[in-house]
Amino acid sequence: MACRFGFTFAILAALLAAPTVRAQSAGDPSGIWLTQAGDAKVRVSKCGGGICGVVVWLREPTDPATGKPQVDDKNPNPALKRRPMIGLPLFSGMQATAPGKWSGQIYNADDGSTYASNVSVTGQDTLRVEGCVGALCGGENWTRTGR
Repeated sequence: MACRFGFTFAILAALLAAPTVRAQSAGDPSGIWLTQAGDAKVRVSKCGGGICGVVVWLREPTDPATGKPQVDDKNPNPALKRRPMIGLPLFSGMQATAPGKWSGQIYNADDGSTYASNVSVTGQDTLRVEGCVGALCGGENWTRTGR
């Protein structure tokens, strides 16, 4: 009887824990995300107690003007203008603020500027990425393409 009770308790505990595990993984941003414009894929991973995001794919990896791989040529820092776009880190200081939400900074390679940013998992395959200048914010939804 004691053995049967223990087994039943273990099954019940596992069933009760399962929704919690699913809820946590639903808020996990780890994986490969396609930007809203479809021009880049970003690998988001957990790092340093927060999250990191690195460009891993570009629709146009080669600069048509030079025939060479795209570089961070809009960066205002001359020392960074030649760094490759593939491998470029986009998030900095991105720390958790709530389950499925992070705040920090995001680098926008389109204009070479860094903005205050909020990132949140809004669905199983949707990541909301926002950048702000003061009270003015804009954002886009990224779509999960792989883990």
